[in-house]
Amino acid sequence: MKAVFYEGTGGPEVIEVREVQPPVPKPGEVIVDVVAAGLNRADVQQRRGVYPPPPGASDIPGLEVSGRIAALGDDVNGWQVGDEVCALLAGGGYAEQVAVPAGQLMTVPEGVDLVTAAALPEVTATIFSNLFMAAGVQAGESVLIHGGGGGIGTMAVQMVRAFGGLPMVTAGSQAKLDVVRPLGAQVLINYKEEDFVARVMEATGGRGADVILDVVGAKYLQRNLDALATSGRLVVIGLQGGAKAELNLGQLMSKRAAVIGTTLRSRPVEEKSAIVRAVMTHVWPLVASGDIAAQVGRTYPLDSAAEAHEYFDSGEHIGKILLTTAAD
Repeated sequence: MKAVFYEGTGGPEVIEVREVQPPVPKPGEVIVDVVAAGLNRADVQQRRGVYPPPPGASDIPGLEVSGRIAALGDDVNGWQVGDEVCALLAGGGYAEQVAVPAGQLMTVPEGVDLVTAAALPEVTATIFSNLFMAAGVQAGESVLIHGGGGGIGTMAVQMVRAFGGLPMVTAGSQAKLDVVRPLGAQVLINYKEEDFVARVMEATGGRGADVILDVVGAKYLQRNLDALATSGRLVVIGLQGGAKAELNLGQLMSKRAAVIGTTLRSRPVEEKSAIVRAVMTHVWPLVASGDIAAQVGRTYPLDSAAEAHEYFDSGEHIGKILLTTAAD
């Protein structure tokens, strides 16, 4: 089968497509014929050498796919060869076949085509586990979402709005803000031109955001704390702006606030399976009804993975980028 590998670390030039032996299912796993794979920032960070696969995971990048079940390992129940699925992975998605723990398989939501389904597992699992399971976002609460124009941001806006929250977003261009406005964003902040702390305070009558979903990390830590409401929750899921910063514990205590840091990729299969079940229970009905939709910006053939990464690195992308195989 064809699969994508990184020859060293660096830019898209380290990406190459090879012919390798297809995977064999272990007990509790299925083999999926991949139709499409999602491109995520974690794949880019792995390419740059700052986010290696967790122990035991495939060196092939790719954290989400859609496709059809090709084979079942021992001790797998509830799935059949030929079922159309999407899946959350620890790696291996940039390939024509991938082995998936059965608990991380997801049905394709009603009304969603199989290619588009590849844009759903990672973002929905990330957002639901962080905003709703960890931070406990409630109806009526305000949620500041950094990086509103990307795959995480466009989905987070929709999910917060669908569950009764007030989405506020930051993005680096008017074009990205124009995309999230019809998705339900109530406060639109161009971080290159405006102070997001001031805008959040203005929009909330000086109260601040109840929850902040942050992909920047160190660079934004103090400003996020400034923008946080009393009893607010700051959820850090990315480190684009660095990993180390000072934290004013006095301010954190006076606000009775919490800082939550999580990753999804390295969690045990049991935890990922629980998140997958929660997403299918709470989010899939909203996708099927049309209240939430994957925002796919561009698709590329698997052989053009380097070109897809170049586009991602440009910072111009809006929504998800997908890689498709010959099975599409």
